[in-house]
Amino acid sequence: MSHVTTGPVFEFGDFRLDCGRFELLRGGRSLRVERKPMELLILLVSRQGQLVTRAEIAQRLWSSEVFVDTEHGINTAIRKLRHLLRDDSEDPEFIQTVTGMGYRFIAPTIPIEEPAIDPSAATSVEPAASDPVPTSEPPPPPLVRESQKRPLAIQIAVAARFVALTVAFIAMAIGPGKIAGLLHRDPNPPITSLAVIPLDNLSGDPSQEYFADGMTDELITMLAKDSNLRITSRTSVMQYKGAHKPLGDIAHALNVDAILEGSISRANGNVHMNLQLIRADNDTHLWAESYDRGVNDTALPNEAALAIAKRLGSVGAHSAAIRYIDPAAHDAFLRGKYLWFTDRMAESGEYFKKATEIQPDYAEAWAWLSAYYGEGIVVNALEPRTSLQPMWETAQRALQLDPDLADSHWAMGAAFFLARWDFANADREFQRAISMDPRNAEYYYVRADLLEAVNRNDEAIASAKKAMELDPFARPYGLASIYIGARQYDAALADVQLRMEASPNNPDLWAQIFDARRRKGDYKQAMEAWAKWHILTGDPQSAVNLRRAYEKGERAGSFNGNSIGGYSSRRASTSHRRSSQIIMRNSTRKTKRSPSLKRLTANIGSMSSLSRATLLSTFFTPIHAGDPSYSASARHPRIEVRTDYQE
Repeated sequence: MSHVTTGPVFEFGDFRLDCGRFELLRGGRSLRVERKPMELLILLVSRQGQLVTRAEIAQRLWSSEVFVDTEHGINTAIRKLRHLLRDDSEDPEFIQTVTGMGYRFIAPTIPIEEPAIDPSAATSVEPAASDPVPTSEPPPPPLVRESQKRPLAIQIAVAARFVALTVAFIAMAIGPGKIAGLLHRDPNPPITSLAVIPLDNLSGDPSQEYFADGMTDELITMLAKDSNLRITSRTSVMQYKGAHKPLGDIAHALNVDAILEGSISRANGNVHMNLQLIRADNDTHLWAESYDRGVNDTALPNEAALAIAKRLGSVGAHSAAIRYIDPAAHDAFLRGKYLWFTDRMAESGEYFKKATEIQPDYAEAWAWLSAYYGEGIVVNALEPRTSLQPMWETAQRALQLDPDLADSHWAMGAAFFLARWDFANADREFQRAISMDPRNAEYYYVRADLLEAVNRNDEAIASAKKAMELDPFARPYGLASIYIGARQYDAALADVQLRMEASPNNPDLWAQIFDARRRKGDYKQAMEAWAKWHILTGDPQSAVNLRRAYEKGERAGSFNGNSIGGYSSRRASTSHRRSSQIIMRNSTRKTKRSPSLKRLTANIGSMSSLSRATLLSTFFTPIHAGDPSYSASARHPRIEVRTDYQE
């Protein structure tokens, strides 16, 4: 008697792995697992806690495949498994990384004995002694349908006519053009959009994160240069740094056709970078390459971008002459940008300055040093009287060194705007930067600030919308802040509500609610939004002080049935001024050590300065925002808090 044997079955946590059936279940429900991750899971689990080296994984999973980057294949399979198992690489429950060696499955596993199946049992069943023995009487003949009496040819003819009518109806509904398109549809349409997922830092040294992020940033920049591809912005992709999500899900969220992922390590004077390009709709590997270069080779991102552009048929990443960059200067610059983008702007200036000292003709470093001075002034971290002139001089230096660098024009525009109040030349420089890099959201946003400052509000809103379209994650509050400057408060609140669907606890969005409600005269709702801002920024005591101060100021007013916001129209201005003064006095006195509160109260007129490179909006907030005739010529820069005016 022959038996059909099954593969081993293991249980761990809420999961059941049936190796024979190639099936993973959670809570009795089958999970969809791709072939390579499943093979890797079976290998790890079957070793029951023993180390499985990366070399062994590569041999077992890809021994018969020629064109494949096994390093990235392993990383991708591990990431997909961790997503399925809901495992955390930092505090693993199932898969443990042994740095430089491989992986170990650490969860307790319970082998399950599956009974052998006798195939004859499925086809021949002996009746039990107690079972009734059927009689020899033949069963009654089955009923024959009328349709079965029809000749076969007639049945086929009827069915064919029905199918023909159905196809004709569908063709009429869809149209011949679409039918032809479906019939000739390319199963692999060309790639038109790409996202570069942050490179994994495989050096084993957390202090090298700045290098991995910097190389990611430079890959994005090089790929986007003069390209017909839509390259997702740095801010949008950085939210997936270290995320254990399937690439298809990431591609869907970013609305791209392909994903470029990889890893990088730097040690002993060498840089090793692995990259692989994956088509999102079917998880197909389109291209893969490994690079080994000396640590002094700063042209590596451009070389990789050229290879990718060639594979995709993109016109970008051209091989124009590349300016030499001293490796030490480049390293300092990467450190500065890493600090800038991790909300440590105040520390970034030191490294931008160091880069210019090492290599005095490093135009990009000069541009970002100028941006450091401008941002420092706006967020009240630098003294304007000593920082405006350096901002101007460093921007001029960047433009003199490289007039073909978009960032040079961006920095020069900001310097004209903030240091010289020369709006016409500022706009000219911003537009020049946009023409050179039309997919850089930052340029559109600072231009929106400029246009708002000169009361060209419709253009400002259009520019802010473009910035939001290109990069909705960099500055989710950006469009709302421009609406507020244009006195379109309801539009601002509507946009904030839309953004809060994705980020309900974003403090910058709550700051916009506060500002819009305050300007509308909805003071109680404004106060509650401000209190929420304090809570989200880790300062709940200020929220308590704020509510207490508001109640005290409210009691000082009078109420009337025809009042606006609870105050009589005659006394609304006086009551609001008194309430605002009490709020500001009590809040700032009791929380003097709160940097976040100082930042907010120092820029109460406009919250848009809370994030990067909003280079002027705070200084140009109108003192009389409710006056339609108010023009840019009447605006005055200010840092001190002003809440004693009616809007």
